[in-house]
Amino acid sequence: MNERLERLRSLFDKYKIDSLLVTNAENRRYLSGFHGSAGILFITNGQAILATDFRYTEQAVSQAPDFEILRIANNLDDWFPALCRKNNITHLGFEAFDVSYDLYCRLAEALKRHAPSCHLVPSSGIVEELRCIKDSEEIARIEKAVTISDFAFNTIAPTIQPGKTELQVAWEIEKCLRENGSENLPFEIIVASGPKSALPHAHPSERVICDGDSVVIDMGARYGGYASDLSRTICAGTPSDLFKKIYTIVLDAQTAALRIISSGITGGDADAAAREVIQQAGHGEAFGHSLGHGVGLAAHEAPRLSPGVNDPLLDGMVFTIEPGIYLSGWGGVRIEDTAVLENGELRVLSRAEKARYD
Repeated sequence: MNERLERLRSLFDKYKIDSLLVTNAENRRYLSGFHGSAGILFITNGQAILATDFRYTEQAVSQAPDFEILRIANNLDDWFPALCRKNNITHLGFEAFDVSYDLYCRLAEALKRHAPSCHLVPSSGIVEELRCIKDSEEIARIEKAVTISDFAFNTIAPTIQPGKTELQVAWEIEKCLRENGSENLPFEIIVASGPKSALPHAHPSERVICDGDSVVIDMGARYGGYASDLSRTICAGTPSDLFKKIYTIVLDAQTAALRIISSGITGGDADAAAREVIQQAGHGEAFGHSLGHGVGLAAHEAPRLSPGVNDPLLDGMVFTIEPGIYLSGWGGVRIEDTAVLENGELRVLSRAEKARYD
């Protein structure tokens, strides 16, 4: 973890801070190794402190050997301003996207009373900038999570027949994921059938899957803290001509993106490659979400593969490629793989079967 801390400290000048409070759970785990549910990292150029309560101090000692462990209660006055004074902190960064207004007010009040020379600096994306590039161990954990979700899909998909409910299928998938090594799931499994499959983030329900239904399945596993993300669409029973047409367009769009993505291409250009296929087929308005997103400790993180994104995709980035078409009243199709950039080239990690409806 020391290398990650040094990389973080090298960004302090860029963000005009001399220390950082880390409250986000994924960022806390990334920097320290600690994955308890409560704790704050206080990082300066010379110190790395993990402050947590009595429930987690023993766990913290074990999981965060590069950090000084500080046992705290809820009263910020008891420890926080003293650290700022001791380290001569004047510009304390905090994760503006994560800190609640209540916590911000408490931090500000504590500093006003006990360390008035220290000022809070709202900062976003500092640790995320580091997390964006995965090392070999992180990629290996994601690959293991991908293997688990691939197996679960390949096991359960052949059993999805008209007459089953969406909830039944979702539970069978979850059970298979957990029995084959997944930790807590990174997000709720989506099983959406028939007209409901036109809702990109539909929740599984008691709806009975019917013959000819499009069934969108979106699922992920977690291994060693790291997530996978996989979507497949199948037809329950006999596919209609419309289903075959829409499915083929989405598959062609994903293939176009997979073909063009390499190190240095922007997230916007990657998105455009898939979007052009769907637009030329006359369904541009039915592809309302981005092509993809990063995957790591969080199921959705940087980078973004979206219209207008000019940031380049770089070696070590892991992300999804997931075009879709959603037609209100009929249904939808989404196909999603997780991939990694290595040595300038894209390597698709997902191996779950993709149906063909020619």
